[in-house]
Amino acid sequence: MAFGEVHALIGENGAGKSTLARILSGISQPDSGSISLDGSLVRIRSFQEAQRLGISIIHQELDLFPSLTIAENLAIGNLHYSGGRAELDRVGLDCPTSLTVDSLSIGQQQLLAIARALSMKARILLMDEPTSSLADDSVERLFALIADLKAQGAAIVYVSHKMDEIFRIADQITVLRDGQTVATLDATATTPAEIVRLMVGRDLDLTARPHRTPSSDPVLTVDNLRTRKLSGVSFELRRGEVLGIAGLVGAGRSALGAALAGLDPILGGTVRGGRVALLPEDRGAQGLMPNLSVLENGTLAVLGRVQKFGFVRDAEERRLFDPVASRLALKCASTGAPVSTLSGGNQQKVLFTRSLLRDPNVLFLDDPARGIDVAAKQDIYRAIDEFAAAGKGVILVSSELPELLRCSDRILVLAAGRQTALLDAATATPESIMAAATRL
Repeated sequence: MAFGEVHALIGENGAGKSTLARILSGISQPDSGSISLDGSLVRIRSFQEAQRLGISIIHQELDLFPSLTIAENLAIGNLHYSGGRAELDRVGLDCPTSLTVDSLSIGQQQLLAIARALSMKARILLMDEPTSSLADDSVERLFALIADLKAQGAAIVYVSHKMDEIFRIADQITVLRDGQTVATLDATATTPAEIVRLMVGRDLDLTARPHRTPSSDPVLTVDNLRTRKLSGVSFELRRGEVLGIAGLVGAGRSALGAALAGLDPILGGTVRGGRVALLPEDRGAQGLMPNLSVLENGTLAVLGRVQKFGFVRDAEERRLFDPVASRLALKCASTGAPVSTLSGGNQQKVLFTRSLLRDPNVLFLDDPARGIDVAAKQDIYRAIDEFAAAGKGVILVSSELPELLRCSDRILVLAAGRQTALLDAATATPESIMAAATRL
């Protein structure tokens, strides 16, 4: 690739995109092959050596220190640190640098990671799913930054599963499959359908969801719900319905899930019905036990059903886990391997399996397709459709409006912790959703 170019790297989860980015940033070492920079062979043995060569990375799974402040996270390991305020302003993170990272939302943490990479003065910037937790206004700011960096001669490797982003900002597209390069194409000379075919090795059915008619019988009723972060939220979730939740970062989408799952105290209002299983937004910090195996993570919520006299019965554990994991098309070399070795999409499927094994009648899915590829998304969408078709209820949070419109029957819009609209998905538009999301 050339300086002053945005080169997109795309492929299914597990294709090798993040591994390649880690090699280029000195975090992992290659088994063979070579890397050339400015026409000369280089060997990047460490993250610090990558920095000295002008290479920086924004990880998909954020490498921040939760208990340290924004300023401390900007400074750690940063050979070019000079305060960082200018970079925070560039990405739109208007927070005191004395705040600790664990007090920030996942979207704000994503902005901090981008600011940290910018502060390293890189001329080659590796961005691994940088918009996965960003609201539309932050995404637009990031794209403006990318255009500015490109004009200044920086080279950007951009990893994303979002086709609209790829075709909006990329000059070249390289497709990986099973750890190998399938093709490198000029972005103006190909189409999203062709890229998907190259990614998965087959044509993929991207049709809209099957028709369904939710029952009039509510599975969950929320009336005037009030918590520390929410005020006056009311809705009925009907059996067989998918209720989408829209809103900008900080609107209260995740706070709603925390309240319904019993993680945040309810200060007022009522919640009736529903055994709610929560699939959290941050699968790394809130969902998975990285050192436990795939199987152990999947059955963690149902240990009472798989143990006898305090010992886990392996056969019973597999009997419960395998059919659900198979329905979700979970791919892993071994269910005994640490869950941290799986791709992001397959880690999400492990969390989904755990939620389904609890046999809830309401699933609260907080951005379940964040940072996963187009084929894995279809597996998640199919599981949502099947769960709803079984007469249960789904509450779906998503930062992607096309995803909400594809999956939902109705869409509840939040702004600043308040309910601003409840829309029929069949007649809603991105414009009407955004208008309600910015009403306050």
